[in-house]
Amino acid sequence: MKVADIMSTDVVTVSPTTSLKNVARLLVEHRISGVPVVDDDGVVLGVVSEGDVLFKERGPLAPRRVLSWLLDGNGEDARTKLDARTAAEAMTSPAQTIESWPLVSSAAARMLDQHVNRLPVVHNEQLVGIVTRADLVRAFIRSDDDIETELRELVRRLLLPDMGDVEIEATEGDIVLTGQVERRSDAEIVTRRASSVPGVVSVESRVTWREDEH
Repeated sequence: MKVADIMSTDVVTVSPTTSLKNVARLLVEHRISGVPVVDDDGVVLGVVSEGDVLFKERGPLAPRRVLSWLLDGNGEDARTKLDARTAAEAMTSPAQTIESWPLVSSAAARMLDQHVNRLPVVHNEQLVGIVTRADLVRAFIRSDDDIETELRELVRRLLLPDMGDVEIEATEGDIVLTGQVERRSDAEIVTRRASSVPGVVSVESRVTWREDEH
């Protein structure tokens, strides 16, 4: 399953000059936690999130706290957000983005590694969609039949016809792989890749192999 399969294409966006008040209004009206900031050509410039708006909610800091901010490597950026009046001034930039072709597991890894809740999806730098943590959670609850279908296609792509045969059984996301393949490395690759398929909770491999390279 790829990012294109789960992303939303009807994306709420703002321009750099959108007031921060209107940004907050859009977040509330659409029940979303962040919006991409795009220019007239649809190029993603940054993202404004609820966290960016909270800088305004917290209000001015005591002078001693301001000094500690400025001494911090990120202090100037935080001060800019505190003084922000527009999306361009409040946004986090550059935005963490992803293209539509990577696997969903890549999107999950990017969100976790970069500590973000959403990834604008781009093509040639232009916005084509957005994928959120909620989208990844929805992908996780899909049916065992859907999981088995994707796993069979995955095995078909990974193993040539003469490299072996793998049977797949899914029960509430718990996967059991059985069969025999040509090499031990083939069995390890199939097991590892199966673990990253959305909706898979665990993988038990009973796959054997005819040749052991180790």
